[in-house]
Amino acid sequence: MAMSHRTLADWLTHLESLHPRGIAGIELGLERVARVKAALGQREAVPVITVAGTNGKGSVCAYLSTILDRAGYKVGCYTSPHLVAYNERVALNGVPADDATLCRAFARVEAARGDEALTYFEFGTLAAWEVFAEAGVDAVVLEVGLGGRLDAVNVYEPDVAVVTGIALDHQDFLGPDRESIGREKAGIYRAGKPALCADPQPPQSLLDAAAAIGADLRLLGRDFGFEKSAEDRLQWRYWCRSGGEVARRSLAYPGLRGATQLRNASVALAALEALKLRLPVAMGAIRRGLIETELAGRFQVLPGRPAVVLDVAHNPDAAKVLAGNLSTMGFFDRTYAVLGMLGDKDIAGTLAPLKDKVDYWLLADLAVPRGATAAALAEVIAAQGLGGTVETFAAPSDAFAAAAKRAGESDRIVTFGSFYTVADVLARVRPIRPAA
Repeated sequence: MAMSHRTLADWLTHLESLHPRGIAGIELGLERVARVKAALGQREAVPVITVAGTNGKGSVCAYLSTILDRAGYKVGCYTSPHLVAYNERVALNGVPADDATLCRAFARVEAARGDEALTYFEFGTLAAWEVFAEAGVDAVVLEVGLGGRLDAVNVYEPDVAVVTGIALDHQDFLGPDRESIGREKAGIYRAGKPALCADPQPPQSLLDAAAAIGADLRLLGRDFGFEKSAEDRLQWRYWCRSGGEVARRSLAYPGLRGATQLRNASVALAALEALKLRLPVAMGAIRRGLIETELAGRFQVLPGRPAVVLDVAHNPDAAKVLAGNLSTMGFFDRTYAVLGMLGDKDIAGTLAPLKDKVDYWLLADLAVPRGATAAALAEVIAAQGLGGTVETFAAPSDAFAAAAKRAGESDRIVTFGSFYTVADVLARVRPIRPAA
């Protein structure tokens, strides 16, 4: 099929076939991407913010993109994975790129790659930059896919690099502990450039890596941070050190829900502070942007009854945050958990924070590479003594349908465990209930 006549679906199928490891293939390294980037003539002509971290990356990217949009800039934002449609990964001012735009970008990458066997993610990353260049954006926000040092996104030179936090995930690729993982994520830092870290206890490896290259390291709690207002429960204060002084700004709580969102919002504001000479942003845009930020699948509570919560939490650190957020929601008669996970995740560690918090476990097979079976999840719940009644289903959407049929108005349904799980359920509920 001629490149010019390929549909987006055709292109995505083509991307899956390019590399021996297919759509789920991970082959870390920058050499292939760097060669194709050079062939495309891609240049960093506008400010670039790169965001890495175990959890919170998507939220920080969403805050940055929304605030810059409200400030009147044209901003390109690249994130992964998507929930329902690939277009979600490549957004211009919060609007996913249309099929035709993506197809043009894919065609340019295909023409430039020669014999390079790019992975699905590498090809998509290069294409996203092509979309942003074609649109003439004023700023680019790039979410790192895996780790940092060897991730395809790191082929681009950031003006500000953000690490949201370091926890255990993807140990097969990044190392067995936080020190190893922190070292990999610090690979996005650059000499002399602002290097932000929002982890309350950053591993020494990250601090050492930043010092070794002479990065301008800015830490949560030392250089920027947040305070909850004692006088007004509806406000919080962001603070940062600037010119030796500490500046504080009172703000309304952000649109994204959850206890970690003040931390995510703070590091987003610190990143914008670091770029204020090139991308000045007025306080009005910051206030609007924070309140109006939306992001599917991040403790997303859909309107209506029973309460429906969608959360892509898929590792122990994220599950602890989810459990804490659930505990602040108020009283519900019964909690139904719709769960599907990948088999290479720390399933026992992820489910442990939900011990005795779930009345009914509706477990689903994930029919994707690396997907765990519902039976395997049931074994972990029984072995860990997590409590609740267990039932298994062939797909997350089937499990959700059963929960929705049984749950009363005073109950809640929590869907979590994987992007694939939330995506399958979101595709079912979207035509019925508007997103929050």
